[in-house]
Amino acid sequence: MLLIRNGYVVDPASGLEGIRDILIEKGMIRQIKEPGACRPSSLPDDRVQTDQHQTELYQDEPHPEDLHQESLQTIDADGLIVAPGLVDTHVHFRDPGFPLKEDMVSGSAAAAKGGFTSVVMMANTRPPIDCLPVLEDVLTRSRPLPVHVYSAANVSVQMAGRELTDMEALSGAGAAVFTDDGIPLLDADLVRSALRRAKALGKVVSLHEEDPAYIHENGINAGGPGAARYGITGSDRMAEISMIRRDVAIAVEENAALCIQHISTAEGVDLVREARRHNPRIMAEATPQHFSLTEEAVVRTGTAAKVNPPLRTERDRQAILDGLCDGTIRIIATDHAPHTQQEKAAEPAWKAPSGMIGLETALSLGLRELVNSGRLPLSRFLALMTCNPADYYNLPAGHLDIGIPADLCIFDPAARWTVTDRFASRSCNSPFIGETLPGVVRYTISAGRVVYKNIVIIQHPHSQPLCG
Repeated sequence: MLLIRNGYVVDPASGLEGIRDILIEKGMIRQIKEPGACRPSSLPDDRVQTDQHQTELYQDEPHPEDLHQESLQTIDADGLIVAPGLVDTHVHFRDPGFPLKEDMVSGSAAAAKGGFTSVVMMANTRPPIDCLPVLEDVLTRSRPLPVHVYSAANVSVQMAGRELTDMEALSGAGAAVFTDDGIPLLDADLVRSALRRAKALGKVVSLHEEDPAYIHENGINAGGPGAARYGITGSDRMAEISMIRRDVAIAVEENAALCIQHISTAEGVDLVREARRHNPRIMAEATPQHFSLTEEAVVRTGTAAKVNPPLRTERDRQAILDGLCDGTIRIIATDHAPHTQQEKAAEPAWKAPSGMIGLETALSLGLRELVNSGRLPLSRFLALMTCNPADYYNLPAGHLDIGIPADLCIFDPAARWTVTDRFASRSCNSPFIGETLPGVVRYTISAGRVVYKNIVIIQHPHSQPLCG
């Protein structure tokens, strides 16, 4: 059993907000009550263990702990936020096919360190997840992992954009969403057919919206300082705008669920805003990098800030923030995209692969840009990373309630940390290295198990030092 005491509980789905105790037993939330009111089974004093937190010395590695036992562990969460475990519906764990970048083990460790308890892997792997054997393999290997790892399946066979996969079979086997993320679907008829079939299955189609006809060199905004630095034309904003315009129109006609991935342009935000007036099942996701950075980051940090779609202008960044605040954009997703240092050091630099890791910095960037800036209250911000994505994709996550699995993120909103290249991810391709950010995840709890903790160990005068 696990008792979390005196934490400031924030559950955006129910509106619960206040100091509460939470009792967890056999992986489930059993009680949520006023401080001191939870009543676990009577246990001898020597079976009670207490974790205390401070802010000086940290344990940075995930520590899976078996809490399915008779002893009671308590966590003193005084001064901490207790929220539903974070949900990321857009990550790349590069598994199968690219283990030097990431695999499901290292990716799930990065998720746990960032406060995430549920993630959805994209399907642009090698081989792609376009058939039952590959999907069943990744789902089987995901079961022992410390967080809940779901998988997308491809929309088209071999991600070639010509023939739909067996969406019915893939859905039945557990595919969480259909996407060819990384490659746009250029055939409008194929998009329409995919939306119709996914609608019948109660699934979402999630699209990467970049028309290659408008792109000379991808990953860097056309006409900006990054393109000038590398002497290239770059990726024009119309690459995204044109495809969002086409696909939201189809989704409105079909009344189907469509998610626009990693939106990057002000015009794209406007198109989604208008489309949602006609079909609220149209959704868009924003990444922390697109609402935190502009194309200037490419000049400062080089290929660490090279992403698809590219970072754009301050006007675009502000439009994405506005969309998050007014409900146009209802999901924050990281697009966690690990690459090796060797790949990112490619010459010429603009040929380096696009993408950055994001699971371990997402919460802090959201706090900085949306909460600490005064744009959103904490509860509305957390909804973007918990119940909104979970509910849209029909995942059993994102909520705090009695009788459901105990997935929680416990963090200190007042603490600050400096990003280094010591990530739980196998890769370290982040433009945020060196920045000091607000918000420190203290515990991640998945199905009642502490899968990550970042606390001080209270040392007695005669105890041995932990390091040094």
